[in-house]
Amino acid sequence: MMKIVADMDVPFLQGVFEPYAEVVYKEGRLISRADVMDADVLIIRTRTRCGEELLEGTEVKMIATATIGLDHIDMDYCTRKGILVHNAEGCNAGGVMQYVFSALYGVAARKFVKLDGCTIGIIGAGHVGSRVESMAEYLGFNVLKCDPPRAAAEGPEGFCSLEYLLANSHVVTMHVPLDETTRGMADENFFTLMKPGSIFINASRGEVVKESALMEAMPKFGGVIIDTWCNEPDVNEELIEMVDIATPHIAGYSFQGKQNGTAATVQAVAHRFGIEPLYEFFPETDMEGHEPILLDLRGKNQGEIAAVFQYNYPIFTDDFRFRMEPGKFEKIRTEYQYRREIYVD
Repeated sequence: MMKIVADMDVPFLQGVFEPYAEVVYKEGRLISRADVMDADVLIIRTRTRCGEELLEGTEVKMIATATIGLDHIDMDYCTRKGILVHNAEGCNAGGVMQYVFSALYGVAARKFVKLDGCTIGIIGAGHVGSRVESMAEYLGFNVLKCDPPRAAAEGPEGFCSLEYLLANSHVVTMHVPLDETTRGMADENFFTLMKPGSIFINASRGEVVKESALMEAMPKFGGVIIDTWCNEPDVNEELIEMVDIATPHIAGYSFQGKQNGTAATVQAVAHRFGIEPLYEFFPETDMEGHEPILLDLRGKNQGEIAAVFQYNYPIFTDDFRFRMEPGKFEKIRTEYQYRREIYVD
């Protein structure tokens, strides 16, 4: 019988594979080489670092992460060892989009910033960035996009340079993966190029920002919103005190996003190992009270839009809880009550 070692906090997973495999659940950050020596599959989140230290000499054939990002997995090592890696691309895009606009309109309301006619610059136009783009256009923002890989593949039309985006955007929001091209990209020069009074949002990965540079540049901003941090869970508490909204890496924590992530993970493992009953798996849960919410924001002014966003996701509650207990970063994430996603026609 195949063996699966799984992060105990992957939602909706327990009981799914038990008819077909031996399943061992552990706290993600505590999964060790001893745990996975005879495992065929790892089902993880970002808290399990997968590289030679964990995997060398094991029987692991596949790693399935219920997350968008892959920066916690040594892809070069896995390629050399023939370990298949699968991520849940786009699973939480709707949740992050909701976070961005709840945060943006919330900060603008608190600081009396008018958003009419503003330009939003999206750095990284993948699954998440594209959802942010769609909502921004629906709300009447001008949109700039910087995504060199997409521009190279599709042609430059519709994209701009990073320098142009920073100099011409009133809001800059980060949605890039963490890799050698993006680590530390938001540095001293990056923040120097941004417009005075602009709003900066990072809901991608903490390490794309040089935090010392951000702290130095803080006086020039109209607002700063941070969901992802360097050195999680041991985050920079001084920076928490400086920003307008601080949350513990929960931007994508929507009910639908978690369903999507687990579904993609289970289906990938099922197809790899021929578990046909799970080929089309989707978590069976009581959807009452969890359905995505259709919004009609046409014709509403900025204050009305802000009120709708805050009603559906009162983001300052998350901010307040995190500020009170920043040392409980992981506990807050583990106990988080998933919110319902929003969408518009």
